[in-house]
Amino acid sequence: MDLKKTFIVLSASCVLAALLLLCLIFIVCSLISSSYPTGGIAISTGGSVTVLEAPTASQQNILTLLHIIQIVSCIILPMGGLALSGVLYYHIKLKLPIAALRSGISRIQNRDLDFCVSVRSDDELGQLCAAFDTMREELLKSNQELWRQAEERKRLNAAFSHDLRNPITVLKGTVKLLRQNTADEQAIDRLESYTLRIEQYVEAMSSIQRLEQIPVQISKCSYSLLHSELEETAKILAGTLSVFVFTPENGTLHFDHGLFLTVAENLIGNAARFAKSRITICLEQKENLLLLSVTDDGPGYPIALIQNGPKPFGKMNEASEHFGMGLYSCQTLCLKHGGTLTLENQKGSGATAAATFQLNMKS
Repeated sequence: MDLKKTFIVLSASCVLAALLLLCLIFIVCSLISSSYPTGGIAISTGGSVTVLEAPTASQQNILTLLHIIQIVSCIILPMGGLALSGVLYYHIKLKLPIAALRSGISRIQNRDLDFCVSVRSDDELGQLCAAFDTMREELLKSNQELWRQAEERKRLNAAFSHDLRNPITVLKGTVKLLRQNTADEQAIDRLESYTLRIEQYVEAMSSIQRLEQIPVQISKCSYSLLHSELEETAKILAGTLSVFVFTPENGTLHFDHGLFLTVAENLIGNAARFAKSRITICLEQKENLLLLSVTDDGPGYPIALIQNGPKPFGKMNEASEHFGMGLYSCQTLCLKHGGTLTLENQKGSGATAAATFQLNMKS
């Protein structure tokens, strides 16, 4: 029943019970009083007068007490019935919902939304509890979405910062050559190309909310250009390590040149951190896929990394200058370009990262 009907039923029931108890008290008092002499006189129909036995002092006290009980019962029992109906009404209809709402409000104030308001009934308070629980669920979903967006933004910022490292390193190396007056026309072209790449990358990253939303921009590029870019990038990132670059000599490709170079720089830079003396870069086309593999002679990848794949902020060591986003960013960009990223260890020592990109895909 709803709250109004419940209150009427409980009040009527308790008052009725009080009246029945009052009648019972009057009957009992009357029965007790009838067993005692009342005193006075009795006049018969014949005119004779009989003096009735008068009650003793103790009997008179009992009769007076019974009279007082009857009067007091007429006042106390109806009021007690109403009071009892209020107590029952609170415990039956109000106590649990109010306690549940108070507890829920307290937990929400403490930023704890992982609970459930379990009070369920068809009355107004039950509906209020159900609405409160629905509000809690929506608030929890909203907080989870905000947390997810914050995590995505954190990943995006980390990937953005990480992926700018390698182009900036290349630019620094080129500027160093310029200062030493040992740069050629190719170094000037590389400086212009990487500056344009950074500009396009910053523009693309500023308009997205997640790393997976980065656009794929298909363009035409030759193998010879890729070979020279990989070779120059490897020389700058790998330093004194021996670098071997194997690419086809002729032909052109249709793919996102910027995404490819971002992945290549990450893989080469990662290999340069762990290689002992040699890095091998191989580029080849297999049907509709472009395969880039980078192999080093370092200690290899951790088994957990190979089995579980790259994770955001998954550092292989605690060096503060690295974000732990390189391989994860590569994997995301490869998937965005219709390819994959595969990690494996070589027999003996060393590791290989193989990135594939789908060719001739639509922008």
